[in-house]
Amino acid sequence: MNSTKTIKSALISVFHKDGLEPIVRKLNDLNVTIYSTGGTEKFIKDLGITVIPVEDVTSYPSILGGRVKTLHPKVFGGILNRQDHEGDIAEMEEFQIPQLDLVIVDLYPFEKTVASGASEQDIIEKIDIGGISLIRAAAKNFKDTVIVSSMEQYDEFLSIITNNNGQTSITERKKFAAKAFNVSSHYDTAIFNYFNEDEVVYKASETISKTLRYGENPHQKGFFFGDLDAMFDKLHGKELSYNNLLDVDAAVNLMNEFKGEDPTFAILKHNNACGFAQRATMHQAYVDALAGDPVSAFGGILIANATIDKATAEEIHQLFCEVVIAPAYDDDALAILKEKKNRVILVQKDIELPTQTVRTALNGVLIQDKDNKTDKLEDLTYATNNKPSEKELDDLLFASKICKHTKSNTIVLAKNKQLCASGTGQTSRVDALRQAIEKAKSFNFNLEGAVMASDAFFPFPDCVEIADNAGIKSVIQPGGSIKDQLSIDYCNDNDVAMVFTGTRHFKH
Repeated sequence: MNSTKTIKSALISVFHKDGLEPIVRKLNDLNVTIYSTGGTEKFIKDLGITVIPVEDVTSYPSILGGRVKTLHPKVFGGILNRQDHEGDIAEMEEFQIPQLDLVIVDLYPFEKTVASGASEQDIIEKIDIGGISLIRAAAKNFKDTVIVSSMEQYDEFLSIITNNNGQTSITERKKFAAKAFNVSSHYDTAIFNYFNEDEVVYKASETISKTLRYGENPHQKGFFFGDLDAMFDKLHGKELSYNNLLDVDAAVNLMNEFKGEDPTFAILKHNNACGFAQRATMHQAYVDALAGDPVSAFGGILIANATIDKATAEEIHQLFCEVVIAPAYDDDALAILKEKKNRVILVQKDIELPTQTVRTALNGVLIQDKDNKTDKLEDLTYATNNKPSEKELDDLLFASKICKHTKSNTIVLAKNKQLCASGTGQTSRVDALRQAIEKAKSFNFNLEGAVMASDAFFPFPDCVEIADNAGIKSVIQPGGSIKDQLSIDYCNDNDVAMVFTGTRHFKH
């Protein structure tokens, strides 16, 4: 078998015509016989280039409103025949089937049609049948046939036939075949996910990818699959790393809890907030967030829920930080932040985030709904005789939002809508509380009048007792322990207010 093939005939049937003209003109220069259908046929004719309608080969017109054009043995025989197989050669002659050395297809835009909010009927009509069949057939027979399955491949294909006078190698054809099956499998996955309502099946496909400098550590390879450009406008700085992306994800999800609220600023390290504050101005929110832990803030990820102004940027500029995220920046603020060459500056766009989380586990994956439950005033039940004041309730709900986005086991201490400290990722809730208290004291926070949030219930009264001894007089927790009464009794005996949310917020 000759591994190099010269293209002598081509079938072109595409939805998008962008970028197609140079290929058609080059094929014409190479004396390639071109077959086509419908709008593509007209496009080629309008270029003044000879094209043979597929219906002249099949003796059938396009029928059923264009649903059937290429689905015919004379088309698929021309694609699937094995050029070194005597039986195939004989049948090609017997049934007068034209050889097709090249197939160029660009599928109906199913995903874009769904995303546009079109009607179900419009969406159904954008399920490509003939195109997907042509792609699979040509890819299967890559030993003899070239398949160009997307307009994104036009430039590469044009370069090959230009540099090699219309010839392709077996390696090139197999590479295009692999791309074709990627296109077809992605397309079918999108269709299945649109239709599926009842089957518990995990099907995901992402065609946009980015190779990272490395993974979590330099000896690990790392990749990101997704469309970062849809999420952010990157204004400045180096490429985001694997660890940056994890921290940015944590920052975005945390700040979404405070969308549309007063100016709020967060500083994160290793996916957890080390500084957080809500104030009347963004400048003061940043200053007070930094005060929560100026040591951990070094090299952190910074995020704001509103525009960053010059005064805030001047403060930020004094800190070494990896990434700054905000929905907007004043021009003079941006000029200041850009003075650090490697500092990544992102404008966060208002887009819908995934509703599920996915992570690998053992020899499979774990999938769950995102924790989209935010504790609100109406969710609270008052477990103790002493009730929180209005100010304490504001702080309790503030702390609860931060607690939800902090690694378990966690305790969050807050006062005046400022994060005083948190205990994160501890094996014991008591250890998490002690860590938080010690950290708050190390940065000179007075915990008298502070509040405490816990991501899960207290099985014993030890946490409320330790918190009370530190000056904390108001607590928010899910409740639900068979020994809740022990904590309630302690609070009642010591004038501590405690509310239950009824919702656990583990984050592992």
